Amino acid sequence: MKPIQSIILFCVALIQVTLAVGKPNILYIMVDDLGFGDLSSHGATDLKSPNIDKLMKEGMRFDNFYANCPVCSPTRAAAMTGRYPDIAGVPGVVRTHESNNWGYLNPKLPTLPALLKTVGYHTAHVGKWHLGLEQENHPNKRGFDHFHGFLGDMMDDYYKHTRHGQHYMRLNQNDIRPKGHATDLFTDWSSDYLHSRAKSKDKNPFFLYLAYNAPHTPIQPPKDWLDKVKTREKDISDQRARLVALIEHMDGGIGKVLRVLKETGLSKNTLVIFTSDNGGQVNVGGRNGIYKGGKQEMDDGGIRSTTCVVWPSRIKPDSRTSVVALTMDLTATLLEIAGIKVNHKIDGISLLPTLSGKKQDLTQRYIVWMRLEGNAKYQGRTYYAIRQGDWKLTQNTAFENMRLYNLSKDPKETIEVKNAQGIKRKLTNELMKHIHRAGEIPWQGTRNVD
Repeated sequence: MKPIQSIILFCVALIQVTLAVGKPNILYIMVDDLGFGDLSSHGATDLKSPNIDKLMKEGMRFDNFYANCPVCSPTRAAAMTGRYPDIAGVPGVVRTHESNNWGYLNPKLPTLPALLKTVGYHTAHVGKWHLGLEQENHPNKRGFDHFHGFLGDMMDDYYKHTRHGQHYMRLNQNDIRPKGHATDLFTDWSSDYLHSRAKSKDKNPFFLYLAYNAPHTPIQPPKDWLDKVKTREKDISDQRARLVALIEHMDGGIGKVLRVLKETGLSKNTLVIFTSDNGGQVNVGGRNGIYKGGKQEMDDGGIRSTTCVVWPSRIKPDSRTSVVALTMDLTATLLEIAGIKVNHKIDGISLLPTLSGKKQDLTQRYIVWMRLEGNAKYQGRTYYAIRQGDWKLTQNTAFENMRLYNLSKDPKETIEVKNAQGIKRKLTNELMKHIHRAGEIPWQGTRNVD
């Protein structure tokens, strides 16, 4: 390396260290398909989730938080970019086979970890990626210094870690074949990372994105956790018992990670986010509280997300907010907290005023949900929902008429409002504006489908 290059690299490192001083560590936990009613803190009477419940009490709980989509990949794209999923190039689920793949993460978009690196953060992703199998969209290429997890979508088996017969577990670029339940592996790998940061001479803050596959199908809890649930809950069905056990097992793993965070002394300066990528899958026993529908649907049961943010000495413990927010807002929030000036457009809105106990009025903004999907039910077409204030216009496939609901009067979405054509027209017009914007992102041109 030439002397001038060494000097430049040293100066860049020095600037990053200076920028990083005083910034919090970030632990961002995203779980998969957790129903809005599937925590004991959210009304479940047959389920015990003490660790997540404790998190909900230690910071601010969001009572009206939404995922950006009723399925996995699009919400994760929003989390990584702060953009609407279709703007990020991921209108639907990223899959192994090109003919059934419905997204390609926009290579032009800066990601959250890449931006955090510019102000000195060490960035790590443990767990489920689900945003591309190509080399250019590998986590190490999209801003993560360290990746230890699963590149693909769902696992066909929590112990074999394969999808369509292919192994997708990686340690950075290396194909690995670990043994054990995926939830335990992700817990242990996250704990190892936290220990390494506590011992490191590099005292820059870290960003750890921990994404569990649980409680996504297959509903495959360890036997001892299932036996414990069946012994405790005498009248529980086999289907429900398996899901409860899988969630409780995940809760136990989250508890272990949080204990490591505390034991290492890192918790004092660590902001923790807990959220889910969409609602619970009803046909495997998932429950979404009072809300209609579930995963894959635009009814609130499919997009409501159990979410809280904990930040010691900065967010009032046991606080709650009714502000309507969604995944991409967390990205905007973290960028502001990290002091990053964003020079490109993002769709998320920072929730820092809300987290700081200040009033934040977001009732006038329009929120759009969309999903593109194949198979006989969806036929490669997109379906949508849009909300402003109390009004929501929605459908669950592209072949349904849009239905209008007033969520303040009818949170269960049971009574379609048919005498408010002016509101319906206004929401439709705003939705069409969004569709025009998203049409500029040619994600399909990056794929070769026979």
